[in-house]
Amino acid sequence: MTRIVGIVLLVVGAILLYFSYEASQSIASSVSEMATNEPTDNTIWYLIGGVAAVIVGLYAVIRGK
Repeated sequence: MTRIVGIVLLVVGAILLYFSYEASQSIASSVSEMATNEPTDNTIWYLIGGVAAVIVGLYAVIRGK
């Protein structure tokens, strides 16, 4: 059961990382980055959530029984 949850977290993490990439390529992000030299908040939160989900998912897959 733990491995199934880990696999689901890996998939969710990959989706969130994809969304962070798409958000970073948007027009709003480009304008915000030109003005503040930082990406938008959505991009950062998608990236943090994606990385966290991938790390927890990998741990669950590797250590799961």
